[in-house]
Amino acid sequence: MIVSRLALPLNMAMQRISRRVAEQPRSVQLLQRHMSGVYFRSGAVKPKPEEMPFGLFAIFCAVIPGLFVGATISKNVANFLEENDLFVPADDDDDED
Repeated sequence: MIVSRLALPLNMAMQRISRRVAEQPRSVQLLQRHMSGVYFRSGAVKPKPEEMPFGLFAIFCAVIPGLFVGATISKNVANFLEENDLFVPADDDDDED
């Protein structure tokens, strides 16, 4: 189903590219360089590259350190602002009503 939905836009894009190549022969070299990663010189499509599984562990290894680094940076900036009296939170005593 996904392949059939992608087929029409891909075909339309290839038609646009072929029209541009017909209008501007200089761009043939650029097109050949761009498409060299997809096709062999014979015109055959290269096989799909191997995919590395991206598991839940890898997501945690990327997100958790990012959260800790971000929290540390924000804590240090907040301390710097408070020490230099650039931003000091107001002490509200309205809670004692």
